[in-house]
Amino acid sequence: MNIALSTTLTDTDFDTAIDSTRKALSEQGFGVLTEIDMQATLKAKLGEDMERYMILGACNPGLAHRAVGVMKQIGLLLPCNVIVREDTTAPGSVIVEAMNPAIMVEVTGEPELGAVASEATAKLQAAIAALGGTGSDHA
Repeated sequence: MNIALSTTLTDTDFDTAIDSTRKALSEQGFGVLTEIDMQATLKAKLGEDMERYMILGACNPGLAHRAVGVMKQIGLLLPCNVIVREDTTAPGSVIVEAMNPAIMVEVTGEPELGAVASEATAKLQAAIAALGGTGSDHA
């Protein structure tokens, strides 16, 4: 099982990729609640340099509510993080990745999470497909 749903964007810059990802997530009912700039954080805290790497904390309230209704601890595994990062192997490319929601079911063994995971997967795949990248990995 792939841990991520992903695509590589070759016809955009990093900031545009962030904006496009936010829009694609919004169109699927996800809001971005947090934003972590890993590049800036690691530079400030550790003095380390790295490529541009942004973690968007996305949430679909309806899906999250359903999942927590099945299992209270599932908040630990909700597929909330969407990563937008420069591709160090292909300069000028940006990779967008989201956690594969099927991991929630596999890790917990809770079959009632299957319907929520399937719906979350469909919405995240649609958001990633809307970005128009290449090499998409689907669950």
